Amino acid sequence: MQIDILGVLDVRENGVSVAPTAPKPRQVLALLALHADQVVPVSALIEELWAGQPPRSARTTLQTYVLQLRDLITLALERDAPADPTAAPRRSAKDVLVTSPGGYMLVSGGGTSDVREFERLAGMGYRAMDAGDFQGASRLLREALGLWSGAAFADVHTGGQLEMEAQRLEESRLCALDQRIEADLRLGRHRELLAELTVLTRRYRAHENLHAQFMLALHRSGRRGEALDVYHRLRGTLVRDLGLEPSARLRRLQQSILMAAPETPLLAEHQMLAAVPLAADRVGRGRPIHAN
Repeated sequence: MQIDILGVLDVRENGVSVAPTAPKPRQVLALLALHADQVVPVSALIEELWAGQPPRSARTTLQTYVLQLRDLITLALERDAPADPTAAPRRSAKDVLVTSPGGYMLVSGGGTSDVREFERLAGMGYRAMDAGDFQGASRLLREALGLWSGAAFADVHTGGQLEMEAQRLEESRLCALDQRIEADLRLGRHRELLAELTVLTRRYRAHENLHAQFMLALHRSGRRGEALDVYHRLRGTLVRDLGLEPSARLRRLQQSILMAAPETPLLAEHQMLAAVPLAADRVGRGRPIHAN
């Protein structure tokens, strides 16, 4: 089974998509696919579908959605089915979408999941960063980010649980992006980063670390005035929207840029960038501070 969540939802069995077009069965599949090979409780599925206001027929309706998914899985399994009656039996739809006590489980059968692959590659990238292998970190994190084709569950109507998971995955993506840019800065790719950071700082107007990285890239490219403009634009956003001043770390970076010539390395500039508080565990690496 191939499971793609980081963009448009697509779940394929035997090379055939089993993703329904109807919104609620699609929600059910999305939650099961995210937690593939784990039992998802009926209560969690009902909460996702009806947000605390389930109809009396909720369980029966959920069973109907499961049957619809199994019908699609059956069609996929029957494609290119062996004609030899003595051949080993293939998995049935009930083997793929299993009914367990209290819930349902989508069995991947050792297939692929873009979420799991992203987390694996990102974790390797973070370990490479910790080991000082910035070339390897940049490559691994770039590969991890390449698995994204859009927002997670981009074409799924999301209830409370899927919305929370989509936000969690977006945080993980942002953190991997932050670390990949940091690795590229350490490799001296500051000019290559300017266009990307221009877009990112416009999109995430209160994300301190992206702005700090943009300031460094501009300063190293001989554009000190623009680097200071980035600081003032960020400060204006933080004060106006959040009632906050930039962190002491970012103020120190501004002062270093004010005092240094463009060709002069900033005092402990990478140590300052590395000092961003990390609020999440390792797979997400850390949560960006002041991100809107």
